[in-house]
Amino acid sequence: MTVCHILHFDMDAFFAAVEQLDNPSLRGLPVIVGAPPDRRGVVCTASYEARKFGVRSAMPSRTAYRLCPHGVFLPVRMARYAELSRRIMAICERLTPVIEQVSVDEAFLDVAGLLKRRPCPVDVARQLRLMIRDETGLTASVGVAPNKFLAKLASDFRKPDGLTVVPADERDILAFLAPLPVTRIWGVGQVTGRLLAEAGIRTIGQLQLTPQERLCNILGPRAAWNLQRLALGRDDRPVVVSREEKSISNELTFEHDCQDPELLRQTLIELAEKVGRRLRQAGKLAATAHVKLRFHDFTTVTRQQAMQPATASDRLLVREALTLFEREEGPRPLRLIGFGVSKLSGGELAGSPRQPLLFSDPSELMEEADQRNAELDSVVDDLRERYGVGILRRGRWDKGGGRIKKKSRAGSFFSWEAFG
Repeated sequence: MTVCHILHFDMDAFFAAVEQLDNPSLRGLPVIVGAPPDRRGVVCTASYEARKFGVRSAMPSRTAYRLCPHGVFLPVRMARYAELSRRIMAICERLTPVIEQVSVDEAFLDVAGLLKRRPCPVDVARQLRLMIRDETGLTASVGVAPNKFLAKLASDFRKPDGLTVVPADERDILAFLAPLPVTRIWGVGQVTGRLLAEAGIRTIGQLQLTPQERLCNILGPRAAWNLQRLALGRDDRPVVVSREEKSISNELTFEHDCQDPELLRQTLIELAEKVGRRLRQAGKLAATAHVKLRFHDFTTVTRQQAMQPATASDRLLVREALTLFEREEGPRPLRLIGFGVSKLSGGELAGSPRQPLLFSDPSELMEEADQRNAELDSVVDDLRERYGVGILRRGRWDKGGGRIKKKSRAGSFFSWEAFG
């Protein structure tokens, strides 16, 4: 018989619960954390009181306001949520060192090493919930199962403050999964769910009985194989202790649709610099650049291209961002613009010392230029850390009739032209 040794915990309405914890007068009220209802943006988290009115995460805040006009809309306080997240993960580490943090408010735990001393994993799950509640004042829902897929599924069963145990016997697992909608399976979003529904497959039980050949015709061989394995409750992925960041990105939603090419360029420059700063802080290099554009009609396009060699240089990231942006034909009103990088690898930190150059062939001149750029990025990072991100700005922030002119906390700014 398979042993249930994987736990998945998910904090209950985490951001909203933290706001109610810090301000007890909000308890019992429909709290909505995210963008204000009079601006563009989305809901990050809604309390369970707000969810009764249909408010949910990723919903436009204006829609949330129409559904729940008496809701309490609050801004995101990520520093506070991150502080409590660190405390919660530290609690987990007191139970087992095998932890895979999935996000700020959820993680997998492998408790197989504890089962000799405490043979019932349900007891470990109960202790975890109790420790989190006693030490933070917040509640978590926990799933206990033989693998990650089933544990993640179980943690969502009895929210809030729930504990669900998936049976270990294979036949019982099939029966547990059978009545659930196929949309509860990882990877089944709107498109896949619609394709399955059109084929008459709406529950996991129906998916379990669908011949592999037919499923391949509907979804393709790779997706068919993966979904059917999950429908049978099979998932052999281990709990991975160190979770590497696979991509880094930043984006901005405009208050009003923007069609000013100069403002769009300057915004993209600043987003690229934010990405560069995050790369250097993580000691990473990126080999692929991405630009994301969302138009006034919500159409979204993504452009990407490889970067050789991989880089964390602001100058090169800005160049790639602007090159990708300029591929879009004709000015169209933009609702959102974003820049990101992927294919990350460990890299030499910006500004680290190198052997002095003795020769002047083209490759070494290029290396010398790269070193100067790295040193410049390091200095700029330090100045922004001390005086705020507005102390130095690349591009034409001092031009354009004051449309995009900004000041730093220090009361003034410098600017320099973006490199080509």
